Amino acid sequence: MSESITPRPRVAVAFHSGQGHTAVLAEAVRRGAEAAGADVAFVPVGGVSEEQWEQIDAADAVVFGSPTYMGGASSVFHGFAEATLGRYVRKAWADKLAAGFTNSSAKSGDKLNTLNFLAAFAAQHHMIWVGLGLSPGWNKTTASEEDMNRLGFFTGAGAQTPADGSVETVHPSDIATAEHLGRRIATQAATFAAGRAALAGAAPSAAAAPVS
Repeated sequence: MSESITPRPRVAVAFHSGQGHTAVLAEAVRRGAEAAGADVAFVPVGGVSEEQWEQIDAADAVVFGSPTYMGGASSVFHGFAEATLGRYVRKAWADKLAAGFTNSSAKSGDKLNTLNFLAAFAAQHHMIWVGLGLSPGWNKTTASEEDMNRLGFFTGAGAQTPADGSVETVHPSDIATAEHLGRRIATQAATFAAGRAALAGAAPSAAAAPVS
């Protein structure tokens, strides 16, 4: 009996970064996904090439990222979202996994609005949203700002970086949280791929079963 081999999951990280802080998180997502065994396409969405569109189309999972500006995703990311209209009509991304991350200069900064937009954008594409999968950190007297998910988000990864800070000031805990998101989405993508392969292999025998 030959053993079936499930291919490595393919993850695309599609993001915009205005000052470089969100790009640091995108890199962390990529590292986490690669560490979990995924092949990762890295796509800054300010000017997506045809090859990069094809990489997103071929991905098992897409992680969307944007800074939070004025309480929502950046105009550049919105431009990317609007450019997916044809894919929306064709349902080209249906049943892919999706996840998201964002950064703002304030601890809250209305980041949840951005994460909710990313989730709604994915839902309109008939994608399957994967949350952060971490309990809140830094929420007890015994806790620390060094905890993962220190800002306590569930929908995706939220980060805070000072508005006047360089890319080196992105908080280590936020970077670790983004890496966790990358590992999580890659692991879930591998699980989904294995499940689909198993169902495809079982389909003929299941269909042949007589009904008495």
